[in-house]
Amino acid sequence: MDTQETSPSVLLFFNNERFIFNAGEGLQRFCAEHKIKLSQVDHICLTRVCSETAGGLPVPKNQISQEIILLMIQGVSGLLLTLAGIKNGSPESTEHVDIWGPPNLDLLVNAMKNFVPHATMVKAHIIPRSDNVMVHGNGAALASSLHAEELQAEGKFKAVSISAILLTPTDLLDGSHFSSNDTSIVYICNLHDIRGEFDPRKAKACGLKKGRKLGQLQNGISVKSDLLDIEVHPDDVIGPPIPGPIVLIVDCPTEPHAQELLSAQALNAYYSDSQSNSPETTKVVNCIIHLSPATVVSSPVYERWMRKFDSAQHIMARTTREHETTPILESSARIATRLHYLCPQLFPAPSLLSVQNDGVAAPNFKGSISKVCGISAENLLKFTLRPPRRLGLDRSSVQNQMTSSVFIKELLSEIPEIADAAKNMSTFWHKPKEDEAELFTRQDSEVMTGDPSLAGHAAPRCMKNVQRDDLEIVFLGTGSSIPSKYRNVSSIYFNLFSKGGLLLDCGEGTLAQLKRRYGINGADSAVRNLKCIWISHIHADHHAGLARILALRRDLLKGVPHEPMLVIGPEQVGEFLKDYKKLEDLDMLFLDCRSTTVAKWDDMEADSMNDESRDHTVLTSLSEDSSLLRCSKRMKPSTPVDDIKLLKRFKKVLSEAGLVRFISFPVVHCPEAFGIILESAERMNCGTVVPGWKVVYSGDTRPCSEVIEASLGATILIHEATFEDGLLEEAITRNHSTIKEAIEVGRSAGAYRIILTHFSQRYPKVPALDEVSIQRTCIAFDLMSVNLADLPVLPKLLPYLKLLFRTRELI
Repeated sequence: MDTQETSPSVLLFFNNERFIFNAGEGLQRFCAEHKIKLSQVDHICLTRVCSETAGGLPVPKNQISQEIILLMIQGVSGLLLTLAGIKNGSPESTEHVDIWGPPNLDLLVNAMKNFVPHATMVKAHIIPRSDNVMVHGNGAALASSLHAEELQAEGKFKAVSISAILLTPTDLLDGSHFSSNDTSIVYICNLHDIRGEFDPRKAKACGLKKGRKLGQLQNGISVKSDLLDIEVHPDDVIGPPIPGPIVLIVDCPTEPHAQELLSAQALNAYYSDSQSNSPETTKVVNCIIHLSPATVVSSPVYERWMRKFDSAQHIMARTTREHETTPILESSARIATRLHYLCPQLFPAPSLLSVQNDGVAAPNFKGSISKVCGISAENLLKFTLRPPRRLGLDRSSVQNQMTSSVFIKELLSEIPEIADAAKNMSTFWHKPKEDEAELFTRQDSEVMTGDPSLAGHAAPRCMKNVQRDDLEIVFLGTGSSIPSKYRNVSSIYFNLFSKGGLLLDCGEGTLAQLKRRYGINGADSAVRNLKCIWISHIHADHHAGLARILALRRDLLKGVPHEPMLVIGPEQVGEFLKDYKKLEDLDMLFLDCRSTTVAKWDDMEADSMNDESRDHTVLTSLSEDSSLLRCSKRMKPSTPVDDIKLLKRFKKVLSEAGLVRFISFPVVHCPEAFGIILESAERMNCGTVVPGWKVVYSGDTRPCSEVIEASLGATILIHEATFEDGLLEEAITRNHSTIKEAIEVGRSAGAYRIILTHFSQRYPKVPALDEVSIQRTCIAFDLMSVNLADLPVLPKLLPYLKLLFRTRELI
């Protein structure tokens, strides 16, 4: 179902065949939560091609071992690469994942080739558009689908035939214009007929004895009667075939699409009121799953179309319901609620916004369509198609309603002493502050010893009288590789409050995490006010959520004067975005990380000096011997002109955000992998200049001198810690860091606080840390919100976290 956090998806499954309809962000995490196995999915069918329906496709491959058992599920997350990994474990494998969609599907596939491995393992099937055109009653031309296009794969589908009807509204009288990228698809899933039942009494009347002939008849072969001089045909002893159930999956994103749906002649055979239907040709639709938004479903045109089905069960996957409190991801919601109970200052209350009323009334099934039974979809809702005796809805797997109070009750029952621990934690925010003069004098003496590792224990000067509206770092995803039930993949939101915000990495599910942290309106505000998005490297667990964030910002700022979003990342990310823009305008500009290194910023400054020099030279002398002009020539930068223009513009954006440094630096992970340095401007405090804070984010990396050098004197070092200390060999092989190595990098650089993130998904708990490490280190969890003012308290959290996670088995 649609939940604001995710977009709806449907799984149609049989014993030996699986079909997924739509691939929005969130399914892989949802499947891990509910032990749903994706390994046997054969086909991915997209109703549209955009970030909403396909945002979950390009995510790292993974081996998932649970079993698929449910029909109605939350969007497809990482499915394409997951299946490529599962079905193509060896280079000799010839299996592939079939993905079906409208004509613009090739644009998405081409864009993903920039970073999807095993591209040959993905086979795209373009469903052709109908060229038939009819004239609507208002005089506007509408493309009318006369025929449904049957999906044809290598070998027939075993249990079902699936046909597609393309809906592409053309220009209407109101001036609306729809391009080829606005095509949506209605899928018709028709299960194969079941052979009729064998009637022993009829067989006896035809003079047949028990034996081989009865089996031949059941296999469709005529035989000679044993006792009578007649030929017995299968129809003489076998009843009529039982028609296969029919399911429609309908996605009309706009009312013009609904008008096109109403005009689609290919659906005439499925309407109960069609005069052209005879009892022999009538195709009874058993279930219609509506992926159309509530605003469209409640329109007169759409309701008129729904009236054409007398007996179908209508399941509304995107109608809104009030007062829904059951979280989509129960495990992560449970952890977030427990963390909030222990320390609300660092873990704000999670927003259980599974479904919230958006002010649009659900369709009213009354009066002339009273025979229509429409229900709101629920996660894990099933509609059983076979056997015939079980045809209909099945809610046995639907989640029980869970609330924060239930989670807290569980916690207090498991760990009674956690209540006292929470009280103790609260005192850290209410104790009198240490005398600042003594604090900073101690810092100076420690720095003067020449050991940078000692400086990390004292509060840096940027902490002096710091305000809570200066900086807050929100960890939206703290896991690596794939989204899991406990940790989402990499994304960090820098909340600069009135000055906007930044995103460092943007893994799949970033938007959903923003909504869980801030609620729907708060997330919209955060996206609307983003200053830039920075991507560390090409691996999809760091950037697969980009398109969804950019598409939302585009929609939020439609009609409002604004600048395109600046995305900074490796060259391959730029290539992907360049290709993806052909599919969907994301209202953004791209700048290569290499253009934000120290050297390139120096080039930009040199170019600015060149401009000033040239201007001054024109005013003073036109001579080639002018010293200023000679200086200008010597300082000619090596950075491309377009990048310099973007850098100059970006410098202004940074200034508005209160930042003076935004520097990418290379790290040791994969080609074109970067870390980043962020520094804020100085400020005045009681007539004294206070230095700005400095935050360094390592991205994915082995411990290296580049990170240490960048982190010298850092207020915060956010460092990946993918592996536990016992897996050093694996960390070296995969160019990641162990927990101990990450802490040592921060200690060597004299960072005040070290926050570890990007954990392997095998580590949902708190890793073991020694007494020295614990003095400056904190473990990041999803939705953890670290305010600059809370840094002194941060290391005190670890013993309490260990208490919180001591009993519950999380794996």
